[in-house]
Amino acid sequence: MSDRFPHYLEFRHVYKTFDRPVLADVSFFLNAGQTLAIIGRSGVGKSVSLGHIMGFLKADDGQIIVSHQDITKATEDELRKIRKKVTMVFQSGALFDSLTVGENVLFSLELREDYNSQNKEDVVNGLLEIVDLADYRDAYPSDLSTGHKRAVAIARALAAQPECILYDEPTTMVDPIMSDHLANLMLRLKKQLRLTSVIVTHDLDLMRKVADSVVILHQGQAIYFGPVAGLALSRHPHIKEFLAMDRLEFA
Repeated sequence: MSDRFPHYLEFRHVYKTFDRPVLADVSFFLNAGQTLAIIGRSGVGKSVSLGHIMGFLKADDGQIIVSHQDITKATEDELRKIRKKVTMVFQSGALFDSLTVGENVLFSLELREDYNSQNKEDVVNGLLEIVDLADYRDAYPSDLSTGHKRAVAIARALAAQPECILYDEPTTMVDPIMSDHLANLMLRLKKQLRLTSVIVTHDLDLMRKVADSVVILHQGQAIYFGPVAGLALSRHPHIKEFLAMDRLEFA
């Protein structure tokens, strides 16, 4: 941990404009082992925030800290080292259609020289057990539901032994039972593996279940950053409307 950068992940007054301002003076942070939810309607900069964390996008202004390091002006070589620590589970799952479930997970292990072939097989089996998909090892992505594809993508991400996982809308377009299953899985990974995680989501039930803190983005700005329970106390009209729409009650 750096004295200058005590938080695992931090946005300091970040600005990003495309054809319009998408992020405007956005600040928040996340400590190691905790989960941050980034909430907001479509187009408010949620996925853009993930792009900055991964180094796919560069901020116009401000500072971005990842894994206690300033990556604002990092080179591609420096970013590659960060991406070994921080991995992303895409909304699509981004699985290889021509590979089985087991082979998709194995793909992340192929470059690991510290594992022999038997070790790799054992790791794949163990990861599929963790995400409750051991019975699907020989299935292909086309045989799976959207939710199961995301669970496979999580297993593949875990194979890289990351410090931090970024989830992009993990429960979008899945049924309520699978949504709850994915939420329980993410909570289990957080507790058992002490993974740091960021969840971009519209799903306030998921936020309540898994997140320690939350950022609400609205019109390019972070109109709330703090503990999930504190949302209920906010007087901001957009937040009150957002919570009322989902009919959520916070303790």
